[in-house]
Order: sequence, then C-alpha cells, then structure tokens
Amino acid sequence: MHGLMQHDVLIDGAEAEGSWLKERAFQFGDGLFETVAIIDETPCLWAAHMARLGEGCRRLGLPLPDFGLLAKEGQLLCAGHRRAVLKIFWTAGQSERGYRRPRNIHPERILRRSEWPEKADGWCALRQCTHRLSENPALAGIKHLNRLDQVVARSEWDDAQTGEGLMLGQDGRVVSGTMSNIFVQREQTLLTPAIDGAGIGGVVRALVLQTGENIATPVLVDAVSLDDVCHADALFLSNSLIGVARVSRFESIEYDPGISEHAVIAETRRLCHQSKPWYASHE
Repeated sequence: MHGLMQHDVLIDGAEAEGSWLKERAFQFGDGLFETVAIIDETPCLWAAHMARLGEGCRRLGLPLPDFGLLAKEGQLLCAGHRRAVLKIFWTAGQSERGYRRPRNIHPERILRRSEWPEKADGWCALRQCTHRLSENPALAGIKHLNRLDQVVARSEWDDAQTGEGLMLGQDGRVVSGTMSNIFVQREQTLLTPAIDGAGIGGVVRALVLQTGENIATPVLVDAVSLDDVCHADALFLSNSLIGVARVSRFESIEYDPGISEHAVIAETRRLCHQSKPWYASHE
C-alpha cells in the first residue's frame, strides 16, 4: 500500500467508502424486520405483519413507519409475481460511534423482494439444537434484527434431511424452532409455547390462535416440555412462508402420519392453502 489513503476504511485490506458503517442496523442490530409471503401478487397477512412491526417500534422506542407508504411500496414490488418473498427492514437510521441514538432519529426503510425458497413448502424432520435462546421478556415476541441465537443454532447441522431445529429456553422449556413456531397435538389438545421470555410471536401462530377462537376450540398457550414433544400425537411448525407444516420426525421419534390433524390446524391449513390465502379475511 503506497501513498496517502483516500478513505478511512479497509475491507479485506482494500480501501473502501464506509459511510454505510454509520448504519445503526449494521453497528448494533438496531431495528426490526418482517418477512412477508407474496402469493398471487399480494402480500399475505399484511395487517398482522404491520401490527407486529408497530409493536416492535413501541418496544424499541422507534418512530412508527408510514404504513400506507409501506403498503404502496410493498405492492409495487409484489406486482407481477405469483410467488415470492418480501422482506421489510425498519432501522434506527445512522449515527456516529456510541450506543446512544441521535436526538432526532431518522429511520430508514428497506424493502427487498426475493425468489420463493425451494424448501418453503414444509419440513419433514426436526432436530434439537444445543444452543439455547437468550431470555429477555422486553424483546420477546418482536422481530428485532439481533438473530445471533438463531444463527448459532442453525449452524449445528447441514444435512439436507433436517429442515428445522428445536430451540429451548435457558430453563430447558421448548420455545420455538430457529425460524418457526411449534404446535403440539395430543388427543384433543393443541398446545403452543408461551412467548414471554424468548422467541418470536409469529403471524401464522397468531392466525392459528385466532382460528381456534373462531371455531370455539381455543389453543392452549402454556409451558411446553421436551416430554410433551416426544409424546405428542402430532407436531406442527408454522411461519409466514410455510404456513403450517407437519413434522414427520423429531430426532429418532417418528410421528404417525395417519393421525388426523387437530381441527384448528386443519382449518388454518385450509386458509393458508387457498389460492388467495391468509389475507382474504384477516386484513
């Protein structure tokens, strides 16, 4: 390297323009995101995603976005796409060094459309992750940008047959998958973990809970143990891309595919598999 440097940033040893390093999303994970399914040119469960984004802003102390503008820009990216994924980032903008935010926050919104992932139509096998979720009730449920727990857990396996990993809380209770919520079916009961210390309150999880209320068959929200999972009649995973998917195996335990789905799961899956799914009656 010769002469005076034109920039004050090196990336892999090469001089680079580094104004983007002021992004608080990059520095601290200071922001939120939503992953929205696009089906038939329409963003699914849009109202639920926006409600969670708004709750995340309230918890993190961020200004609310212009939801009408987000909807307009999201629809623009959806146009002409039968099946795709829309990712929305709402960040705390830029600042110089230090954790403290600027007095006047100027949030940045980023919308990105990507192809529909090949494996988004369901998972066949589930494994237990060694890494456990961090506990913080103030952040539980929202989709903030800090996802290191999930990154570390997802790095524990690379075999193509395992689609998802089951994550526990610090006390050993079952919380969720690395990118999904979980439902345990046993006899007439459908149980899902409470999202009160860790994990994400998924929009499809909320749809399952609402569906249970609508058909007068409430889903039990409570502590879930590994024993509950191991002795389940059936196990289901949910997120915004897969809807609700049935688990065929957890570790060495094979679940009987002949057992009928719980009525709430069956009704939610019906909603999710319509040609105009999810959003039709839930906006």
